[in-house]
Amino acid sequence: MVQARWISGVIIGSLLMCFSHTTWAVDKKSAALDFDGDYEQSNMEVPVESIQKFVQIYGIVKENYLKEKADDDLFQQAIQGLVSGLDRYSRYLSPEDYKQLLQYTEGDLAAVDFDLHYDTVAQHWVIHNLKKDADSAKQGLSNGMVVYKMDDQELKKLSHVQVKQLLDGAIGSTLSLQLTTHSKPIYIVRNTKIETDIESRLLNNQVLVLNVKVFQQDTANEIKRIIESHSGSKIKAILFDLRNNPGGLLSAAVESADLFLNQGVIVSTRSRSEGDQQFQALPSFEFQNMKVGILINGRSASAAEVFTAALKEHGRAWVVGEKSYGKGVVQKLFPLSNGAALQMTVSQYYTPNGRMIEGIGVQPDFSYPQHEMSEQQYLEHVTEQLLNKK
Repeated sequence: MVQARWISGVIIGSLLMCFSHTTWAVDKKSAALDFDGDYEQSNMEVPVESIQKFVQIYGIVKENYLKEKADDDLFQQAIQGLVSGLDRYSRYLSPEDYKQLLQYTEGDLAAVDFDLHYDTVAQHWVIHNLKKDADSAKQGLSNGMVVYKMDDQELKKLSHVQVKQLLDGAIGSTLSLQLTTHSKPIYIVRNTKIETDIESRLLNNQVLVLNVKVFQQDTANEIKRIIESHSGSKIKAILFDLRNNPGGLLSAAVESADLFLNQGVIVSTRSRSEGDQQFQALPSFEFQNMKVGILINGRSASAAEVFTAALKEHGRAWVVGEKSYGKGVVQKLFPLSNGAALQMTVSQYYTPNGRMIEGIGVQPDFSYPQHEMSEQQYLEHVTEQLLNKK
């Protein structure tokens, strides 16, 4: 009993010190990946009663759980639960995770460090081409392991193309794997960079299709260069293929949208701690007479949704496909003294009409899933409908 009271006293004292201590935060712009060097200070009142409840539960777990748990492990679990319970993006980063995140350049597209192969005999997707020293191998994965779900999607129901698309995403983002029906998810970081030049092709109907895989620093300049390189081809329309585009740099999406707008708000952000901001289109008439279409699906997210919503709500683009993912948040990194960090949502994106993107997504003007159609047939149908739009 004396030991339990002593532990409770130490925990309460430690928590009081943590809450009363000045909190230092390093602001990182563009979804928390570039330090700007500004520090913020804030003091908060200590919720004593809530801390006492936590200590009571901590003591019960410490004394009665089936297996003995170290204090550090229990505190780590508590911290992870506190942050991850805020929303689907906020998380606690261990010193190793934080160090790895800082090596990434936002706007890059990446894959995980293994492939998935469909075993036709067992009729399962299995891990393939995983090296022994890879990060995923250190988390207990190995070649031949069956993967039941990825990001809560059962793989048996997906095509080969859809499975490959799930493996790719924004660099530094996480992919959840579930090996069996009832097993706990394993979180893998997408850390293998994929080169992502914009793929372009001019179809027979004179529609220029631009497949933008992710919004990077030079995306707007590349879009402009490609369009100008086809100046002698009598382009009838441009179709931006943003399917599976996970986002990237907000600034790149704003600059790309600005090519086709000459006034008005492109996107705004609202934040309790950092205030509100608006990003305005600059006067320009370079591509104002160009007919524009945007093709999206359920994995078009973040900056891709900002670009889509801006052109849609200003009446500059016809949007087709499926409802987008619905990620409209800005995140910030808060480094901690032990080398770890909190990655936390601090603001949200809003469309020109003031609509929230987070959890809602962007609805297409015309819902048109691909289903069993081939890729070529699908693009031909979409572009023909775009040409027929007035």
